[in-house]
Amino acid sequence: MSEIVLEREYVIPLRDAYEASRTRRAKRAINIVREFARRHMKAEIVKISQGVNQLIWSRGIEKPPRRIKVIMRKKKEGVVEVLLLREVEEEQKREEKK
Repeated sequence: MSEIVLEREYVIPLRDAYEASRTRRAKRAINIVREFARRHMKAEIVKISQGVNQLIWSRGIEKPPRRIKVIMRKKKEGVVEVLLLREVEEEQKREEKK
């Protein structure tokens, strides 16, 4: 596992996704999350976790959530991971059991 350089918690507004047509909103929301991470964490490579993806797509392509709360981790290589808070808590529980 690589070393975490920076970890921050953000609430990402996804209201701009609703400016896209109904059949493109969830895709647009994913792109908004990716651009937000690039802008705020100063990185080119952004990896969105499966949990964040499932949350955005949970109500279908037409109705993504208006905002999501995430934790962003920047690793030593310059890669940014976007995770849900509950994913981080589950990860910590797994590490405590070891």
